[in-house]
Amino acid sequence: MNTYNKPVSLSTKFTYAAPAFALAVVGIPVYVYIPKFYTDVMGMDIALLGMLFISVRLFDAVTDPLIGSWSDKTESRFGRRRPFIAIGAILVAGAMIMLFMPPALSPGITGLWFGVSIYALFLFWTAVVVPYESLGPEITFDYNERTELFGWRDGFLIAGTLVAASSPALIRWAFELPKTPAGEAAAFAWMAMFYAPLLIASCWLCVIRIRETGTPQQKRLPKLWDGVRVTLKNKPFLILLSSYTISAIGGSLPATLILYYVQYVLRADNAEAFLLLYFITGIAFLPLWVRLAKRVGKKAAWIASMTVNTGAFTGVFFLGAGDVTAYGILVFISGIGFGATLALPSAMQADVIDYDELLTGTRREGHYVGLWSVSKKLAAAVGIGVGLSILGAAGYTPNVEQPDSVLLTLRVLYAGIPSLCNGIALIIALFYPITGKKHVNIRSAVDQRLSGMPVDDPLNRLAPAVR
Repeated sequence: MNTYNKPVSLSTKFTYAAPAFALAVVGIPVYVYIPKFYTDVMGMDIALLGMLFISVRLFDAVTDPLIGSWSDKTESRFGRRRPFIAIGAILVAGAMIMLFMPPALSPGITGLWFGVSIYALFLFWTAVVVPYESLGPEITFDYNERTELFGWRDGFLIAGTLVAASSPALIRWAFELPKTPAGEAAAFAWMAMFYAPLLIASCWLCVIRIRETGTPQQKRLPKLWDGVRVTLKNKPFLILLSSYTISAIGGSLPATLILYYVQYVLRADNAEAFLLLYFITGIAFLPLWVRLAKRVGKKAAWIASMTVNTGAFTGVFFLGAGDVTAYGILVFISGIGFGATLALPSAMQADVIDYDELLTGTRREGHYVGLWSVSKKLAAAVGIGVGLSILGAAGYTPNVEQPDSVLLTLRVLYAGIPSLCNGIALIIALFYPITGKKHVNIRSAVDQRLSGMPVDDPLNRLAPAVR
């Protein structure tokens, strides 16, 4: 038997979730603050920055599944995942310092510095995050315990994002830094000095305290591209990935453009406050979504959360200068569903990995998390790459009043396209087939197969018996 359905202890949940808090620094600061810092303070061309983000995400499309499959096949006395996390954390910290603390250079050399540092950061971040996220499905195979575990992990991620999003403002306040180029540079330097040791410490705590299960493989792992072809037979994963990717594309655009939207459309200067409101609301309501998922199932709860999140955000498209209060209300309502749109798909992903084990006789967490990571990063690339490129093509000029064409482009990119994407994602999610009962049947079939018995596919009774 390889089913581990014991309750996960509170200390295990905390230890596993801790790195997510620190790793969140490669989120809002990198996707939202760093672009504006490099364009408006360091003088880098906005179109070049957008293209570099697109290219590094294409690079990730190769490295993520490679590292995921590499960690699946790794054999060491420390396990499959932990060596990557331990070594990668140090490298991520170094690359982050390089990105956050650029020297004073010409705009062209600044672009080169940015390109090298952003490539290094995302390569090393992949080497940590893909193995780290691959640990989660191994910690427990229980349908509801996974919801709790990933609720903790993604709750820490949201909390970390909240702190990272507020860090520039807090640092400026604590050290009385002016909103000048020198003050902005000092704020990012302080962020790097805080997050580098925090990231290493939290990752090493996870490495030391979490023990890998050492689940035996029934068969030899397939080669990478053979594994991809087998993955195409996992219909629940394809449905989940398609829905999540389209939704993530919609979510990446507002994350990238909020500073521009608040400054130029609303004509306000408190974008950080709205980010804080959004993330605090997401954290506050996440436990309620976890409880709802236990009662009605992950799929139903996820669809409900997307409906709340998208329904409110659609109204943002119609706002204009001075509509700060209305924007705050819509951000709050949208934030109610935010936490669940992160945590529930993660827990569902663990379930489709179990289904893959039934189909293939192997545990391929790294392979699936690698593909999942590609999806997330490509979605972010669309937001920061395509979004900024379109904004530049529309005539955006930093720190001046924008023409109506730019304002309309901002509203479409910030609210219109994201709402459309989330609506499409919601429809696709309706076809996801794994329920709590079906997951129990899947785990039972996996255990029977481990015993050498042929079993039926619980999701496809017409298929030949799995051997």
